[in-house]
Amino acid sequence: RFVHWTLYTLFDRENVESVLMQYHHGWSQCLSTQVGCKMGCSFCATGMGGIVRNLLASEMMAQIETAQADHHVRVSSIVLMGMGEPLDNFDNVIRFLQMLGEPGGVQIGMRHVSLSTCGLVDKIYKLMEYKLQLTLSVSLHAPNDEIRSRMMPVNKKWPVDTLLMACRDYARHTGRRISFEYAMVSGVNDTEACAKELVHKLKGILCHVNLIPLNSVPEKNQYRSSQETIHKFKAVMEKSGVNVTVRRTLGADINASCGQLRRQNQIS
Repeated sequence: RFVHWTLYTLFDRENVESVLMQYHHGWSQCLSTQVGCKMGCSFCATGMGGIVRNLLASEMMAQIETAQADHHVRVSSIVLMGMGEPLDNFDNVIRFLQMLGEPGGVQIGMRHVSLSTCGLVDKIYKLMEYKLQLTLSVSLHAPNDEIRSRMMPVNKKWPVDTLLMACRDYARHTGRRISFEYAMVSGVNDTEACAKELVHKLKGILCHVNLIPLNSVPEKNQYRSSQETIHKFKAVMEKSGVNVTVRRTLGADINASCGQLRRQNQIS
């Protein structure tokens, strides 16, 4: 399966990364929306150097156009899950999404777009008003505030119950199913008790849960859950009727998986 990591140098000599992936249904690309990130999630490499600036809509589009030209392929779906928090660059991201369907452009429909957020509740409500038919992927990663606040500083401003209320409202308003991302971290958020609590918290939300075997970042000293633990966690959720899958890990061997993208000038 083809996975290609690309480093883009911008006009101001800053760098961002993108990953092109081949699936049975076509070509998908993971795009960056910021240079760096200020969210500081405990398991992610991108935020280690902080935020430098937002990407312009044209710089996001250039990632697709360059990939298509370099590899002679047509990108048919995109995920805004690269460097940066998309909803922290709201206006540029919205402009980019509008550009996707413009005449003469890349012609990617909203149903082939996934936008990931760590949970900026005010921006989720703002996005909701656009009624876009994209998939909103919410980086949840924990069933309660005690664990999530340790993993994700954003939780101190937007706690779990507040975030899930916004997700419930978003799904109701747009008719689109929420995708909850859940990175499985050994000894942190992977117990049977966590699985049961997560099931309880997600009741009544039109959603799907994506369990992600943690991709290692050497400086973070956190490790992925065992296959057996992930299987048991998934079984608890399935038994309770939750739609759940385990994400296949593409790109780990080239440090291009979820949570591994970083500004290259951080690496000495």
